[in-house]
Amino acid sequence: MDTIILIETSTGLCSTAMARDGKIISYKESTEPRSHASLTAVFIKEMLDETGIGPAECNAVCVSMGPGSYTGLRVGVSTAKGLCFGAGIPLLAVGTLDTLVWQAKSEGLIPEGCRYIIPMIDARRMEVYTAVFSADGRQLTETAPLIVSEDSFGNYLDEGPVLFIGDGAGKTASVIRHPDAHFIQCCPKASSMLVPAMTEYKEKRFKDVAYFEPFYLKEFVATVSRKSVLGK
Repeated sequence: MDTIILIETSTGLCSTAMARDGKIISYKESTEPRSHASLTAVFIKEMLDETGIGPAECNAVCVSMGPGSYTGLRVGVSTAKGLCFGAGIPLLAVGTLDTLVWQAKSEGLIPEGCRYIIPMIDARRMEVYTAVFSADGRQLTETAPLIVSEDSFGNYLDEGPVLFIGDGAGKTASVIRHPDAHFIQCCPKASSMLVPAMTEYKEKRFKDVAYFEPFYLKEFVATVSRKSVLGK
């Protein structure tokens, strides 16, 4: 029986899942702010305890590789690597946008007649990380940052209904007013990684545990407060 641990920490939702033979058998999530570092490993231990499955009995760990929050991705990848090193099992990775597409499909969120699914990860201000997918889940454009305007994706919307999904969809709805634009504001879930993770596993697309890095899309830039510690 193939067992895979799934880890999704790329956005504000921290979630983990365990799949066996293509079905989710355990799931944990939290929307508590800045909880990823403290909860991810706890969730995984709880799932292992509840199912009675040891880490070494799992066949792989699959982690969200981004794009998304720099800190969240680091937490997920470091946790996944620790599991893989400790249990001697392989590492898989799935794109955050792929997870959102399969979330739309698995939860029946795709509107009738939809031609395209456009997952969106919130970046900052009116910027999102996005790509265009066909309604059957094929990626049609490269993942890239985009500053959303009222003309964005107009050529796709002219063909029929388009679903915008992700934690960047809400702010996009205030800009794109097309009648065929459908918006679902949500975060990617670990349970929705199942289909792409199983595809990666069956095709043995394992990552190098020692050298794998998340797909940040943009380099992380640390900011320093202009105020001194004395508030002056």
